[in-house]
Amino acid sequence: MNGLFENTKIAFASRSDAELKKSLLLLKLISSSFLNKAGIAVIKFLLTLRLPINFLMRRTMFDHFCGGTTLEESQAVVQKLNADNIDSCLNYSIEGINLEAGFDRTLEEILRTIEASSPELGSSFAVFKPTGYGSTKLFEKVSRKEPLTSDEVEAWKRVKQRFHLSCEKAIERNLKLLIDAEESWIQPALDDLLEEMMATYNQDQVVVYATVQLYLKERLPYLKKLIESSRKAGYQIGIKLVRGAYLEKETNRSLEHNVPNPLCPSKEATDINFDKGLELLLGHLDHAAVFIGSHNEASTLKALKQMKNTGIPENHPRVCFAHLFKMSDNISYNLSNKGYNVVKYLPFGPVNKVIPYLIRRAEENTSVANQTTREIELIKTELKRRKQA
Repeated sequence: MNGLFENTKIAFASRSDAELKKSLLLLKLISSSFLNKAGIAVIKFLLTLRLPINFLMRRTMFDHFCGGTTLEESQAVVQKLNADNIDSCLNYSIEGINLEAGFDRTLEEILRTIEASSPELGSSFAVFKPTGYGSTKLFEKVSRKEPLTSDEVEAWKRVKQRFHLSCEKAIERNLKLLIDAEESWIQPALDDLLEEMMATYNQDQVVVYATVQLYLKERLPYLKKLIESSRKAGYQIGIKLVRGAYLEKETNRSLEHNVPNPLCPSKEATDINFDKGLELLLGHLDHAAVFIGSHNEASTLKALKQMKNTGIPENHPRVCFAHLFKMSDNISYNLSNKGYNVVKYLPFGPVNKVIPYLIRRAEENTSVANQTTREIELIKTELKRRKQA
């Protein structure tokens, strides 16, 4: 497997010189901690002034990280990826909703996305963010097991109904449904809700996937417990395995509230946690399906080695490797070329409404500087190879 991810000709075959140069410029900006933070600060300031910044965002981060402004526009990207044997997961990436009308609109868009997706068209997965279906405050209150007011009881019923409607639509379209994780302090309510969904819809097949963030110390024990409890209860589990997306927020909250930091003590500890979780799931494919959301080459190679050593075929239907659109193409395209199942996470939505997602994405990249540096070097290598060809 050594050298598997070094083939830049395969990795970037679908991208022109101009596209690669544009990506290179943006990644250099993101990789600079100072420029990244300054850029994010400028964007937030312009937003507070309610100035139109759609053109700026569309020409930079949006085009790099997103498939389009609409579902229809994104379908062209889905078709292009499908031509390279790479599946897509369309992600309606709107965040920061707080009103019931907004939750209903998000549900409508998610259902429309699921309706427009199918394995035959190159999109076998759908996804939604739980706080797109209910308020963070409500999830937090349910997580703390606090009594709900009558209005909150009704609101929680509507949250559950939105979850059920999404699962039912996914089954109708023969899709798998990924449900994102949230911050640790609202995760308990989400765990209970997702276990309820998996017990309902994962009887004969794996439809619902819960997201497990393994930068949280307690999630590996939770994963072990979930495997055991679901076996006893007679349902299967789907797991989207990731390291984690709220590093700074989790740390800042633990300091503000003077509570223990829930994160692993180091990047190395997180890597160990992730690899153990992945090894565990690959050893239980009779009962679990795993969606491996990682840009980490070392973890990917360990998974490939385990698959080979234990006789798991490259195209096993319960194993897929997933990466963000236009990120880690050296992993995505080279894995696909070897016959593994690969999915690209494809965010879309109106530019102004996707800005919170894009800001979070840029902030996350400051914590994975080595990954961004790797992307930059690979693009430089490919541009040099093309020039010499």
